[in-house]
Amino acid sequence: MRKHFAEEMEELKELVVRMGGLVETAIHRGMRALSERDPAASETVLHEIEPEINRLEVEIDERALRLFALQQPLAADLRFLAAVVKINNNLERMGDLAVNICQAVPHLLAQPVTPPLVDLPLMAARAEMMVREALDALLARDVEQARRVLETDEEVDAARDQIFRELIRRMIADPAIVERALSLIFVARNLERLADHATNIAEEVIFWVEGVDVRHHQWESAAGRVAPRA
Repeated sequence: MRKHFAEEMEELKELVVRMGGLVETAIHRGMRALSERDPAASETVLHEIEPEINRLEVEIDERALRLFALQQPLAADLRFLAAVVKINNNLERMGDLAVNICQAVPHLLAQPVTPPLVDLPLMAARAEMMVREALDALLARDVEQARRVLETDEEVDAARDQIFRELIRRMIADPAIVERALSLIFVARNLERLADHATNIAEEVIFWVEGVDVRHHQWESAAGRVAPRA
């Protein structure tokens, strides 16, 4: 019975990683649609990838809840299942954010090329990397890698601020580009939120492995210890 439980837990982890891979692909294709002016890339996200993300969300929830009910897990196994449910929710929301970017593509491509995409491709690459590293940390139970994801979130925030400043400067200089610039700010905002969700996933990995809560920087003391989650 215990061996079967362990196998189901591993299958659940693999489903979560598969879902995360789809999210990463959705981000990449949405940004490719913008940078290469290729609307077909975003259509794939809307009609193929996002429905599969939604399907996996339901399957993962059902499997996790069944294991909760039938196996009555304790300690690390209980934390893992609790983390999976939250990670699953974060990945589904990330899929929605990637869809937001893809839905902005037709509007942006219908407008003149100026202003350029500024640092949006770099910001997107960092968000993709955060998703990948958070899920790698899940697979490897690697707390240090999860903590690096938390640190990268600050880089994404800094990139967002720089993009906002640059686009505002360009709008002031040339009011004719305001509509397109605002659409690019919308894309940047969605990328920032994607990074926030990747950070949430990394926090759940730390909770699963160490049993401590790093949400909202809940440090227990100046010694750098973190308060256990209730």
